[in-house]
Formats: sequence, structure tokens, C-alpha cells
Amino acid sequence: LLDNSTKWSDKTTKEKIFGTVFIIVKIILAVACLYLFICSISMLGDGFQILAGKTAGEVFSNDSFLSNPLTGLIIGILVTALVQSSSTSTSIVITMVASGILPVHIAIPIIMGSNIGTSVTNTIVAMTQSLDKNDFRRAFAGATVLDVFNLLTVLVFFPLERVSGYLEVTTGAIIDSFNIQGGSDTPDLLKVLTDPVVLGIVRINDSVISLTAQDIPLEAGSSMIDLWCEQTTAILNRTTLVNLKNNHWIIKTFMYCLIFNAKHVDANTGLSDLEAGIIILVTSLIILTSCLILMVKLLNSMMHGTVSRLIKKVINIDFKYPFGWVAGYIAILVGAGLTFVVQSSSVFTSTLTPLVGMGMISLERMYPLTLGANIGTTTTGIFAALASDPDRLEYSLQIALVHLFFNVSGIALWYPVPFLRRIPLKGAKALGNTTAEYRWFAVLYILFVFFLIPLLLLGLSFADFWAMMSFVILVLAILFFVTVTNLLQTHRPQWLPAVLRSWKFLPEWMRSLRPYDTFFTKYLLCQCCCK
Repeated sequence: LLDNSTKWSDKTTKEKIFGTVFIIVKIILAVACLYLFICSISMLGDGFQILAGKTAGEVFSNDSFLSNPLTGLIIGILVTALVQSSSTSTSIVITMVASGILPVHIAIPIIMGSNIGTSVTNTIVAMTQSLDKNDFRRAFAGATVLDVFNLLTVLVFFPLERVSGYLEVTTGAIIDSFNIQGGSDTPDLLKVLTDPVVLGIVRINDSVISLTAQDIPLEAGSSMIDLWCEQTTAILNRTTLVNLKNNHWIIKTFMYCLIFNAKHVDANTGLSDLEAGIIILVTSLIILTSCLILMVKLLNSMMHGTVSRLIKKVINIDFKYPFGWVAGYIAILVGAGLTFVVQSSSVFTSTLTPLVGMGMISLERMYPLTLGANIGTTTTGIFAALASDPDRLEYSLQIALVHLFFNVSGIALWYPVPFLRRIPLKGAKALGNTTAEYRWFAVLYILFVFFLIPLLLLGLSFADFWAMMSFVILVLAILFFVTVTNLLQTHRPQWLPAVLRSWKFLPEWMRSLRPYDTFFTKYLLCQCCCK
């Protein structure tokens, strides 16, 4: 049906019927894989919440060091990266503001950090396309364009907020001009679709995080797990993490619960939250990867010839001069609308990432779509704020609006002006090219950006505030020097002394990843996967 070698009019009736049925089956399988893929992302978040839920709550409850704005920013990154959901972390912050535990000005840096942490999911999804070099280059660039945008936005607006209080003052003025009443429940449209499957496996006790964050003592033996699927409990009671010889039965059990939505029993498996979280995490990653690979193969088999060109044309539609600029803003609105519908920017961007890897969506179009997702995800926090008690509604709604205005301000800075718009795109392309050449770099990028560097800064903040600030200032100074020097080397080399017109004066390990490539491919990673 999609083969260009034979025209549709030249096919026999039998070939037409067979081709049509074959395509319908592929479409149904692709939609089923997409649905399971979205469910697995939700399970992935559940796994991280089980592993780190209590810790996240304890961190948020300790406001003695959250008063340091840089520490609050780091906490926002770490907690959101661990629970794989900015909606979860921002909802916790909004709840704490509504409860009077955190003032708005302390909560603002945490909200900024959550924006950075939420982009880890689609970066992980991009790694599933590492088998093909070109697909990996495109997918990783498409995944990290949101990373680069959020990092640049924080670099600009974090110090601006500390100096001027721009976000706090602006949102405070808006709240003061309206008489708003809340009390409605928070809608979550995505869970209407995913809950029948995800809750068929495990149910998370969300109150544990909130109670811990509010410093309310928990009952003895309180667990992040509320209910297990009956078959899951049975298999886990006979299994330990020390001896997982029959781990394929665990996966089969999860699939049974997922498909048949078996009844639940109390979470009495004898496993700790750590052990249960690891099992959920590993299983969800296996399902996520399997569904993604199958979905990509199905789409690749269908997206050829005329259909491929048509879809690319629709997604990457442009308008004739002088209205070419309109297409990008329409993409922002589409991204915001679709993210509002699914109530998850991670799900939306993670679904688009494989399409960027396949070449169906260009990086230039992925960029405004993800910017729209950044706006759409703020609606969850706004709904959560509207569900607060009326006497604290103005504060909870203000911090929710801070999240919205922070993302809108970032878009206003980095998108309308063509020169500034190209900066996040160039950064994402550089990361994509690097990971295509050195595939192990993708793993190090995720570990360092979302975990190791924030943990290092957090440790320094515990040791001494000025030690942390000295480290941050030193790193920023080095980055500024390298960036300016690179620009001058490219555009105005005559302005530089002879020694700085190239980086060859530095040893190779300081200007190239090639020396590290030998080590990682030989000793740490599978050579066939890294070639």
C-alpha cells in the first residue's frame, strides 16, 4: 500500500485488500505500543517515587537550608529528576506554600530547578535509539534542546530574580488584583487513560511524601506502596533481589497484571521500598524500551514514500513570506495544548523524541513544541493551587503563577529573536553530534547534569556556603571564557593573541574526548555498542 514501486491503480483487488488490512494492523499495534509506552513512563515515575519519595519529602521539610536560593535550585533539580515528574515536585512545593511551611520567595528557586529536572525523561528515551548513529544524533539533539533552553533560562532569570524579585513582584501584583476562590479537585486527564493499567500493577501512597514534607510523623512501617497487584505480591513473596533467577517470571507477572488488571491486596510483600522500587523501575524500563523499539520499527515500516513526505510536510509546515514566523508560534500553542491534555510534559516530549530520531520532526520544529510543553505543564500546578484552602489560596496560586511566568519569560527571551533562538538549537546539535561520535557521553551527560553535579553542589552547601559559591563562580568564569574565546576564534581570530587562536596549546585530554573514548569503550562499556 505504501510501496512506491507499484502504483495503487496497478495493484490487484487482492493486493489492495491485503495491503489495507496489513496497514490497519500495523496502526493498531503502533497505537497499542504508544499506549503501553505512556503507561511505562508513568510506572517509571512510580518506581522513582517509591525509591526516593520519603527522602524527597524529608528534603522539602527541612527549610533551614532551603533558605539558600542556590540550594533550593539544586533540590528542585534532584527531586524532580528522582521522581521523574515536575508535576509531583511542584505540587509538593505548592502544598507546602499553601500550608505556610514555605514562603513564596524560598519556593521560587525550587520551581526553577524542577524545570531542569523534568527534562531527564526524554533524554533517557533518546538513548533507546543509540543503535543507529544518525537516528541517535537527531534524537539526542531533540531531547536535549529542552535541557539547553531550561539551563539558559535559569542562568538568566535566577540571578535576575535574586536582584529584582521580578517573578515574585509580578505574580504578587496579579494575585492582588483578583479576588480568587478555590477548592476544586485537581483534574488529571492523562490518568483517566493510564490508571486502569498502571493502578492494575501498583498503587502509590502519595500522602507519604506530603506528610513527610510537612514534617508530620508517619506510622511505623509506612510504605510508599499502597496496594500491589495480587499476582505481583505472590511472586515477590517467593523472590528476593539477591536471587532473581526467575526474573523473567516477574516481568510476565507484571504484564499479566497490566493486561488483565487483576485485583489488589495489601502491600505486604516483605520487600523494602528500595527493593520494590528497583523491581518496578527495571520492569518499567524494559517495557518502555521494548514498546519504543517496536513502535519505531512499525512507524519506520509505514512511513515511506508519499505518506512519509505528507506527514513531514504537515508537522513541519511553514507559511510563505512574510508569515513564515507564524508556524513556530502555532507549534508552541500545539505543544501547550497537547501537554495540557495529557497533563505531563515528560510524556509529550518523550513521545516526540523518537519521531525526531526518525527524521519525521525537525529539530527546529521540536524546539517550539517543547517550549509549548513547558507552558502546558504549568496547568497542573495551577489546578493544584486552586484546590488549596481559601485562606492560603493567594500564596499557593502565586507560586503556581511563578512557574507559568518563568516559562513564558524564557520563551520571550530565547525564541522571538532569531539570533537568540539559534543558541539553544546550536547547543542541542553540539550535544547530538558529540553523543553520535562518543555514545558513552550520553550516559555521563545524564549522570553529571542531573545527579552528580547537583549532588556535589549540595554537599558543598552543607559544608560551607562560600565554598559552594566559590565553586559556582569558578565554573561560570571558565564557561564564560571558553564561550567568548570560541566565538572570537570563529569570527574575530585577529582580536586574540596567537596562542589563543586555537586550543592546541592544551593537552589533548583537556580539549578532546578521544582519550576518554579508549578508556570507556575498552573497560566500562560494550565495544560493539559504542562503535
